[in-house]
Amino acid sequence: MQKIYDALNFIDGNILWGVPMIVFLIFTGVLLSVFTRFFQVRKFGFALKRTFIASLKQMRRRLPAERNDEEGKEGKEKKEGGARCAADDTGKGAGAKKNKKTISPFAAFSTAVSGTVGTGNIVGVTTAILSGGPGAVFWMWVSAFFGCVTKYAEITLGLYYRKRNKDGEFVGGPMQYIEHGVKSRWLAAAFAVFAILAAAGMGSVQADTIEKTWQGAFGIPVWVTALIIALLTALVIIGGIKRIGAVASCIVPFMAVLFIVLALILVCANIAAVPAALGSIFTSAFSARSLLSGFAGYGIAKAMRYGFARGVFSNEAGLGSSSIAHSSADTREPVEQGLWGVFEVFLDTFVICTLTALFVLTSGVNTGSEDGAAVAMSAFTGVLGEFGTVAYSIILPLFAFTTVLAWAVYGAKSVQYLCPRRPRTATMAFNIVYIALILGMGLLAFFYEGALGADFVWLISDMTNALMAIPNLIALIVLSKQVVAITENYFARKRGEITEPMLSAYAPLAEDEAEGK
Repeated sequence: MQKIYDALNFIDGNILWGVPMIVFLIFTGVLLSVFTRFFQVRKFGFALKRTFIASLKQMRRRLPAERNDEEGKEGKEKKEGGARCAADDTGKGAGAKKNKKTISPFAAFSTAVSGTVGTGNIVGVTTAILSGGPGAVFWMWVSAFFGCVTKYAEITLGLYYRKRNKDGEFVGGPMQYIEHGVKSRWLAAAFAVFAILAAAGMGSVQADTIEKTWQGAFGIPVWVTALIIALLTALVIIGGIKRIGAVASCIVPFMAVLFIVLALILVCANIAAVPAALGSIFTSAFSARSLLSGFAGYGIAKAMRYGFARGVFSNEAGLGSSSIAHSSADTREPVEQGLWGVFEVFLDTFVICTLTALFVLTSGVNTGSEDGAAVAMSAFTGVLGEFGTVAYSIILPLFAFTTVLAWAVYGAKSVQYLCPRRPRTATMAFNIVYIALILGMGLLAFFYEGALGADFVWLISDMTNALMAIPNLIALIVLSKQVVAITENYFARKRGEITEPMLSAYAPLAEDEAEGK
């Protein structure tokens, strides 16, 4: 078994996630950037206004003390019962009834962020720095720059090609735009199979992260934590995308704000070292070691090239997985939801990953270690003491648990795609297996602590993630002109030009969307 593990690890790090894949990811991002005339730069302010700022305004208007005439203007977006429609502030048909099978754009964003903001944002970034030096951070930024438009394209296409299943739920993402855009059913099915395998592995290994963190910090037996996680996950995912979106909408903002506040405290505690840290990022950015570390740390599983085959993805740009969650949003405009992708990458890499890099580089801990988790923990405890240990033991599990929820969505939707006639039965079967694997990983860790326990599952999960990326990137390149057409159509209508809206690839659904149904 050890020989098999070593062989697969070599294939994973040197072939599936090797230089060719890195080049493939970057090439796709550059191509989309050129075709859209660097959309992520031209429309960044617009994207920020229509996503993050719009959501803040919505929350402000929900406060009774803050209700004013402006809220009255939005009254047409309310449901007949008086509850405010979850549509965004971006022009989704006034008066449209909220579909019970969809979720709000923010909930879709939160669900997607649940999968992108994970343990890799702390441990993975730290490991990338340990493996490739501070310059790896610079290349994360470069990769994220192009990843913004890659994720925008994925989400936009996901909504444009989405369909409703027999239960009235939207099914979108790479499966749909590969089958109906690229016209390749077998390639779409391959993506779905790899997504199911990746979801099964990712859920169990993220649970393993929580179990080991709490065992080390609080002495809680892994089987107890596994049981708790399995029960909590079951309670959430049994409610479908609606409940997952609602839970993610609560947890994601809390964990993001908590991490950002604590990270700023860590950075400010060593503020004098920040200029030197930033200088080291730029001065060491152009070594071959740093370049490869940065690309691996951003768009690929964190530090896979350096033996750390356990990191979740920092933002999933290029994988297509998050577009599956976004496709459940009740917004009519593909571009409107696509804008969340730009903000998603910005938050994940330029904010959270950068803060991680800064508090690690300014902490003064031993960066000669190969254990990213230990270095990150030391950075917390070095400034915050015992409170840092507790804070780290809360933040990391939160990141991991939300990833468990997000991959439950990706896996379930992929199963639905392969079994369109009985979506509920397929989803139920997947959920049972998913929960069983989470519980099984805890029992495996309890009874067997060999090197091929959880590590083997991490490896398989990483490999299937790489296999997911291949058909998705092919589709993005083939449909790049389609992305441009949808984008130009949206902004032409924003300018008041009379043109037929491009809301869906399918005529009947496009008519429904145009009427706000």
